[in-house]
Amino acid sequence: TLVDADPVVNAASWQWVAGSGADAAPYFRIFNPELQAAKFDPDGTYVRQWAPEYAGDEAPEPIVDLKATRDAALAAYEAVKNSR
Repeated sequence: TLVDADPVVNAASWQWVAGSGADAAPYFRIFNPELQAAKFDPDGTYVRQWAPEYAGDEAPEPIVDLKATRDAALAAYEAVKNSR
């Protein structure tokens, strides 16, 4: 269960992101969490509330390299698309 859950919004959003909703996201649409945070939470208020490790002056080390994982995901999608 998501702590900030809204069942209707969450169901539709998960379907959209998974590509199974009525207006599914294209496979090449990969969200960048840093860009989303900058656009929708520029002061970091929401993130600090739910991810206390971001409460300090410096953000923790990234778990993954966003560009590398995005490129790998797109390559995998392309491979599946081209195998048909």
